[in-house]
Amino acid sequence: MSPRGVTEVETAVETRLDDTWVTIVWNDPVNLMTYVTHIFEKHFGWPRAKASTKMLEVHERGKSVVSSGGREQMERDVQAMHSYGLWATMQRSGE
Repeated sequence: MSPRGVTEVETAVETRLDDTWVTIVWNDPVNLMTYVTHIFEKHFGWPRAKASTKMLEVHERGKSVVSSGGREQMERDVQAMHSYGLWATMQRSGE
């Protein structure tokens, strides 16, 4: 492989690692809306109005993007949502 090919591969890997990711919380039949609002306030430090808006998005649309950033931070947010009993996943933001 030529030096140019190595550089192109390294650049592609760096770009993928630096991509923006999002954490998505999904609706479930178990958790109360007040509980989800409380978790959003507690974990993300949001005021009640924003936490309520995001909770309603989860409830009415089935999901809501609750955070975005680097992959490692989104992994931490997904793990936190799971620790609170919420269903959450992450994916590349597509930006």
